[in-house]
Amino acid sequence: MKTVYIDMDDTLCNFQSAYRQHIAENPAIRFPQSQYGFFTALTPLDGAVEAVEWLRQSPGFDPYILSAPSVKNPLCYTEKRVWVEKHFGLKFCDRLILCAHKNLLAGDYLIDDYAKGKGQDRFKGELIHFASERFPDWNAVINYLGTRA
Repeated sequence: MKTVYIDMDDTLCNFQSAYRQHIAENPAIRFPQSQYGFFTALTPLDGAVEAVEWLRQSPGFDPYILSAPSVKNPLCYTEKRVWVEKHFGLKFCDRLILCAHKNLLAGDYLIDDYAKGKGQDRFKGELIHFASERFPDWNAVINYLGTRA
C-alpha cells in the first residue's frame, strides 16, 4: 500500500476563491480565514471528492488528508475536521492530520498546491504539485497515480 497525503486548501477545497470573495465583501477584515465558519463553508474543487473516493477504494493506496492549520484562526482545527466529515463521512475523520511541517510525515506521495513553505520541498516521498502544468487538475493526478497502483 502506498501512503498518499492530500492537502486541503486549494487542493481539495477552494480556499483562494472564498478568501477573495470575503475580502471583496468585507475589506475591513484583513484575515477572512480568521472568521468563524470560514473553513467549514469552503466548497470542494472539481473532481476532488471523487478523487479521494477513488483513492479510498483503490487497493494500492492508503489516503490521508494533511493540512497546515491557520494560526490566525484556532477554530480552523475543528472546522477542517467538520469539513472532512461533511464531504467524506465520520469514518474518514481519523485520516485527517493537521501539521504545519509536512516533511515530518513519512509517505509515498504528497499532493499539494504548494511546492514549498510547509516542508513540501523536504517531503521524503514524491511531491505531486497540484494545479501545476504537469498536474493541472484531479484527472491528471488520478491518471498519474493509476499507473503506480
